[in-house]
Amino acid sequence: MSNASSIRCLITAGPTREFIDPVRFISNPSTGKMGFALAEAALEAGWTVDLVAGPVALEEPNGAILYPVVTAEEMFHQVDALFDACDVLIMTAAVSDFRPKTQHAQKEKKADATMTVEFEPTTDILKTITERKVHQTVVGFAAETKDLAAYAKEKLKSKNLDWIVANDVSQAGAGFASDTNEVLLIAADGSFLQLGPSDKKDIAVELISLIVPEKP
Repeated sequence: MSNASSIRCLITAGPTREFIDPVRFISNPSTGKMGFALAEAALEAGWTVDLVAGPVALEEPNGAILYPVVTAEEMFHQVDALFDACDVLIMTAAVSDFRPKTQHAQKEKKADATMTVEFEPTTDILKTITERKVHQTVVGFAAETKDLAAYAKEKLKSKNLDWIVANDVSQAGAGFASDTNEVLLIAADGSFLQLGPSDKKDIAVELISLIVPEKP
């Protein structure tokens, strides 16, 4: 078993925002609760924690190094800068898949605004980062509304993950903003484990104990 105090963990949490103009953006309902719970559990396990968080209204975990970001591109650059030094990456954040192709410098007035917004994809952080994975254990998250296991396994393989944590966000008590969760943890070897329904803090402790990497 590895020495817990020598494990450096990089965690992403919360949503990102992609701006149409200075006062309008697209985002998602993520609150960051699961990511912050994982940061606290990792700290309690004796790990060093770098926490890259989108816009959230949560108290910073005592002992974590917090890196606030807003957009998907900002999150990508921060994760990119911290990845090589980490032993574990837990990508809990709900990163926007698309952003407006044009971001207006000034607020668009309602009378003049276009009713059609053209989008372009954001950087796929997990896929890009894992292309240079060497010793790191990488854990992804999948928020789905149907075919949970099938989509999670597809993401696990296509993004070269060691683990994926999947949950059905359409179910009460297991989605965004909830204090509880129910997840399916799937390993790269195909083994899986159902966790919850339980408090997100309890699930976070279980996840940290299960994904602990082996270090020489």
